[in-house]
Amino acid sequence: MQNDYRIPRSINGFNPYIVNTTVYLMDGTPTNAVRLGFSPDELLKWTGFAEDWSPLYPLYADRKGTYTTTIKDQLRAIINKCLKLNHDNCLLDRIAVSPNAIIRDLETFNLKKGELQKETRTAPKTIIEEPVVASLQNIGGCWFSIKCRALRKVRAAIFEEADSVQYSYIIGDVPPTSADVAGLTKEISTRASFTLQLDPGSSGKHLYIFFRWYRTKYPSMSGPWNTIQMALIV
Repeated sequence: MQNDYRIPRSINGFNPYIVNTTVYLMDGTPTNAVRLGFSPDELLKWTGFAEDWSPLYPLYADRKGTYTTTIKDQLRAIINKCLKLNHDNCLLDRIAVSPNAIIRDLETFNLKKGELQKETRTAPKTIIEEPVVASLQNIGGCWFSIKCRALRKVRAAIFEEADSVQYSYIIGDVPPTSADVAGLTKEISTRASFTLQLDPGSSGKHLYIFFRWYRTKYPSMSGPWNTIQMALIV
């Protein structure tokens, strides 16, 4: 479940959060953003929030001088954009379940240490056998709404033996022979219902996609890929 409360909603609370997390994402070799699985577009948007925020906050903080309600509204708009980016892309959930996560990651992004400590649980003894039943709905603009469920379930939900769903896809005119051939993009979602945004230049082509239930801490014990699914991109 998404926990957007991890991102402070107050202006004074959000200020150190966006500054510190942006610096942290850019730090390291490779960068922490790469290690934690941020895409270039996600990183660009996150750092963009910090760039837009930096010149406005000092004006807001000067309550007897440069403060205006317009500046306050602009800052709140940036917070809302950050909340939406996290909600749409599961950024903090992905950090919480990343096999590369360390305690400092959780502290920086205001995540619970207990989420990392789940790694100490006993490794599963059996491989997941349950297939993913996935429905694709093209909602226009090269966006797809995706819902995943277990075979015997009616509503979308992550299978109880998994912590996420992994999907492998490619855009083109020739279907791939398997989910593991070169050229496919692999991503995970900690939610059973999510959206997939494709490049606007993909319109008129076909999306070929596979799904499986995934264990981020024990990938070798994840489920089998389901049969390839195809959809026209409009």
